[in-house]
Amino acid sequence: MIVHVAEAAGYLAALLVFLTFYMKTMIPLRIVGICSNFAFIAYGFLGALYPVLILHLILLPLNGLRLREMLRLTKQVRKAAQTDLRMDWLKPFTSTRRISAGDILFRKGDAASAMYFIVSGRCHLTELGIDILPGQVVGELALLAPDKTRTQTVECVENGEALQITYEQVRQLYYQNPQFGFYFLQLIAQRLFQNIALLENELATCKAAPAPAATG
Repeated sequence: MIVHVAEAAGYLAALLVFLTFYMKTMIPLRIVGICSNFAFIAYGFLGALYPVLILHLILLPLNGLRLREMLRLTKQVRKAAQTDLRMDWLKPFTSTRRISAGDILFRKGDAASAMYFIVSGRCHLTELGIDILPGQVVGELALLAPDKTRTQTVECVENGEALQITYEQVRQLYYQNPQFGFYFLQLIAQRLFQNIALLENELATCKAAPAPAATG
């Protein structure tokens, strides 16, 4: 009887491992992985297969920890998307960078590999004449640029602090939780609409300006 139960647990465990290859997102994959851990633990215990038993007794809490982290991140992303586009919840994934007045965060045309969340101080987009204030993000557009280069020069106007997150970290967050991708698209769209509004205002100003008087 025990042999048959052990075999059934083994087949179930193998089926669950097979199913993980069809998981397209990490949370369902972790859940199925945890189920396979339980099945392998039963298989190893009933069949006296101690290497299998020990392996999955170790993997089970690791899978549980990763699932908990992803669920927490999902909750944070959902909360952020429903309130505003601040990036406070991303702090654990960032590194801190001190900025001083006169520093150039990056220049137009530079190769881009990270974006920044301004915690304190003030920065300035040179070409557009826009200030980047605490709570705002800069450097995100280059992630989607075909050549991955900076589209603006950013100069630090006041001393402060910025959080830096690399594009590779952004990609990892997206792969772990596609919902983060929608949040990031909101961030990009906000900046693009801001730039469009600025250009429309400049165009309206140019049209309203009186034409220069002709000289004879």
